[in-house]
Amino acid sequence: MTSQSTFANAIQIRTATPSDAQTIYNFLCELEEIELDQTAFYTIYQQNLVNPAIYYLVAERYDEVVGFVSCHAQYLLHHCGKVGEIQELYVRPDARNQRIGQALVAELSALAVREKFINLEVTTNQKRLDTVRFYEREFFNKTHIKLVKPIQF
Repeated sequence: MTSQSTFANAIQIRTATPSDAQTIYNFLCELEEIELDQTAFYTIYQQNLVNPAIYYLVAERYDEVVGFVSCHAQYLLHHCGKVGEIQELYVRPDARNQRIGQALVAELSALAVREKFINLEVTTNQKRLDTVRFYEREFFNKTHIKLVKPIQF
């Protein structure tokens, strides 16, 4: 999957590859504001690349990755169909406000149509007010409250 956008900064959206792992690792460490376990990250990344229910897309500008989105799809009983959930979306700070996030979501939305998703969903931390506004501009509606229970082991 590759698309070429028409706006001035020449963004190309493509499927992520194994060679994108380090860049995506760096993006997600910055997104989560922690140093993720590299061994676990790379193991999961490689497993997910071959999982047909997981979609990883990157945004490139001039052969440099500047953004990433991941989506996990599953068939849910209460929807009687396939639902995609955005797990991560990140655009490098120096590339923000250039419609790169919008291009990633647009490509993911087109994928959702092709794959016949019932919904495309996203959850974000309530402290990320700019992120909430971004998704609302992209026609996502606030309809649920997510509760999280940390598991201690």
